[in-house]
Amino acid sequence: GKLKSKSPPVPLWSRTSRWREQIKVGDEVEVRESSSLVQRPKWHRATVLAVGRETDLPRELVGGAELEAMDDNGHGKKVPLLLLNRKRQILVEVPQERLKCTSPLPTVRSKNDDGLPVAQPPFIRWVNLYSEEICQVNTHQTREKKQTDAPATASYVMESKRELVEVMKPFNNIHGSGFVRESLRGNPIASGTVGLHNLGNSCYMNSILQCLNQIKPITNFFLQGEYLKEINKNNPLGSGGRISTAYASFLNDVWGNDYSILAPRLLKQTVGSFAPQFNNNFQHDSQEFCQFLMDGLHEDLNRVKNKPYVEQFEAYGMEDRLAAEESWRNHLKRHDSIFVDYTQGMHRSHLTCPGCGRESVKFDVYSSISLPLVPPKSGSTIPLKDCLDQFAAGEQLDEHNAWYCSNCKSHVCALKLITLWNTPDVLVLHLKRFTFEKCPDVDGRILRRKIEDTVNFPIDRLDLTEYVLGPIDPNAPPIYKLFGVSEHSGTTANTGHYTATVRNSEDGNWYRYNDSNVGFTSGDAAITGGAYLLFYQRIKGSLRWAGMEKELNGTPNVDEDGFQAVVGKKKKNRR
Repeated sequence: GKLKSKSPPVPLWSRTSRWREQIKVGDEVEVRESSSLVQRPKWHRATVLAVGRETDLPRELVGGAELEAMDDNGHGKKVPLLLLNRKRQILVEVPQERLKCTSPLPTVRSKNDDGLPVAQPPFIRWVNLYSEEICQVNTHQTREKKQTDAPATASYVMESKRELVEVMKPFNNIHGSGFVRESLRGNPIASGTVGLHNLGNSCYMNSILQCLNQIKPITNFFLQGEYLKEINKNNPLGSGGRISTAYASFLNDVWGNDYSILAPRLLKQTVGSFAPQFNNNFQHDSQEFCQFLMDGLHEDLNRVKNKPYVEQFEAYGMEDRLAAEESWRNHLKRHDSIFVDYTQGMHRSHLTCPGCGRESVKFDVYSSISLPLVPPKSGSTIPLKDCLDQFAAGEQLDEHNAWYCSNCKSHVCALKLITLWNTPDVLVLHLKRFTFEKCPDVDGRILRRKIEDTVNFPIDRLDLTEYVLGPIDPNAPPIYKLFGVSEHSGTTANTGHYTATVRNSEDGNWYRYNDSNVGFTSGDAAITGGAYLLFYQRIKGSLRWAGMEKELNGTPNVDEDGFQAVVGKKKKNRR
């Protein structure tokens, strides 16, 4: 007999609830995250703002996850493959995607000519109603979490003065390699305390992110969406807002209490696209990454839209106070952001030619201070004060950093003395553990060596008053408490492993981060030979621009020779 022809398979949607046909404005659905992977999707709750008609022309889908099968439309273009030609689309609002918008969101929702809300992908975007990008509410998420759930992140207590972590030997020297890591939902051990997956030797990044995450005023600036008002898309030194947007998305996930472990893939990829040196699976120096990320976020949020050319002036012979104020004014002509507000200070640099005695004084801006590690006086512990004293004592430049003396008409190994003029609210101290030495036994090549002596640094009170040359505000003195340490174990900055010990800005407790592993610890436990970057915050008060805002108020402008501009009074007309 004849074989019976097979019927086409019944579509999956026809065997489930017909909720899609009854959807209306105000209903809740679940939508895949815009940057979600097909294999490990993440879902967010969304609200329906508008429901299209079957007869409407298909709208362009922007900002959604690239999930749907594609089909040829007969004109050489690929279009989404629609189930049984069902074309209805809905407009949804996804609150958790708000921070991914690269343009500021208006306070009043705008509408188009049809009276429908204007799409602002991925926060407000159109999706196909019968696509795999949406599903019924409560399919993947429950409305309320059980308050008794134990944290998904394992906790452990580290003893004070703990030994350095013994790192397991990685595959092909790539930590975190072997399989794809995705974010893990669950209750974090504490708010803002989330483990970070190692994405392939990305521990240097994880270590810095855990420290920067606890800078409360800057983190709140991103979480509250204030950064959107200050994105500088046209700054050639920035990323057009992409790095700041990715960082805001990362912080939103960290503080959303939805994850116990995150895979910061979007942030790593975004940074790598603008800094090729980080666009790989090599190990990197956490100090270099910290500097790049802070500079990149600063330029993304720089309030200066048109930077004028500013020539650095010679301050020798000027009163220090006037020279410092004029130097800061020049700095503000090109740099003004929340990172300038909280993380940048100024120091006085004094150079002296050893040949003719010519001197040069300039005031330079800094966002971190690199401290030399002196030989320990006794045992193997170096007091941080000894490092600060050595920094303040000055140094003689070597031939690689020679200074050009205009009198001698040559580069000379000048005597250099750096003095802190002021200090910002957030202070980063870089312990110079890595030195460069010429090794005659290895073809005369320059080798990088690590100093593994333990530096004994204060946890709850670091007083820098004696090292500050400029005015000191009694309401906000240069006294600091430690809140983060980026740690390194290994022989060079570009090998080994990075971890972090950080004080949570909400509960005040100390936590230790070893990539995805998070545990309780103490601040004293960070005092080891691996401490590399120290993050301090001012204890009392707050000073914008490290106090220069107060200094500039009411201070007259001076010219480059240090003379104040005099404004003459107009004579009254005699009658």
